Amino acid sequence: MEGDIEVVGLGMACLDVLLRLQEMPTWDQGTRIKAFGFDGGGPVGTAIVASARLGARAGFIGTAGSDEAAELKMKSLAENGVDLSRMVYREAPEDQIVVVHVHAETGERLFSGVERWGESQLRVEELDREYITAAEYLHLDGFHAEAAKQAAAWMREAGKKVVLDGHKTTGEVRGHMRDLVEQTDVLISGSGFARGLTGIDDIREAGEKVLEMGPEIFVQTEGEKGSYTVTDDEFFHLPAFAVEVVDTTGAGDVFHGAYIAGLLRGWDLRQIAIFSTAVSAIKCTKLGGRGGIPRFDEVIAFLEEHDILFD
Repeated sequence: MEGDIEVVGLGMACLDVLLRLQEMPTWDQGTRIKAFGFDGGGPVGTAIVASARLGARAGFIGTAGSDEAAELKMKSLAENGVDLSRMVYREAPEDQIVVVHVHAETGERLFSGVERWGESQLRVEELDREYITAAEYLHLDGFHAEAAKQAAAWMREAGKKVVLDGHKTTGEVRGHMRDLVEQTDVLISGSGFARGLTGIDDIREAGEKVLEMGPEIFVQTEGEKGSYTVTDDEFFHLPAFAVEVVDTTGAGDVFHGAYIAGLLRGWDLRQIAIFSTAVSAIKCTKLGGRGGIPRFDEVIAFLEEHDILFD
């Protein structure tokens, strides 16, 4: 399979421990858990699973430990046919573990990572340049910073495309994430990222400034408010689909994976944004970042129910 890879993800893959509850516990008072589960997580890890589930031939590069937690986090990557031949395993406990508290009424969530978070960073010398550049797209989230920057540089030299997940933020975007933006072709971010890069509040003006930094396409997702797309040729907003939300964990990550799947199909940007919005909405109807990711035919059926037809 590895010779046919269309998209490679390099970044974070977590084990999510999911707790759906009405109220958070305190040191004085416990609480009842309405639902519990394990799922794979992480921005790029989840996006790559989404791409694979939607028909893309996908590979993932990251690190994993040598314990049962590592085995659990890798399970859904493997089950969805993601190529893991370039994974790097450490003789150490898994360090990418997140407890996700999901509010039972709103689906909003709060994350808690382990103290040794991100200790096992990928090193540049552990990367396979030929494997990475054989893909059409490289998807990054800024994790494994030095390895990510090198992989992006290789892709640009090879004339291939880099997609970057810009995290939701209320602050300034600095350091390696700002550096990666300059090596990015498609920047898809959460709320506040464009303002954090440019200092501009207006999404269209901020997006236009972002394009001057390197990307050809800028998309900012705004949860239930939908998404905004900015290119040199167009600016448009698409609303979110109304669904019964169970859990918003991974909604943005899934949007990224669906967007890459749409790019690979050669659709126009409005089609891709509609498709990605639908995939994200369907995901939100189930607990977990990956458990609710639909297959391609399910998305097309969902869109047809909303009187949206795809060729």
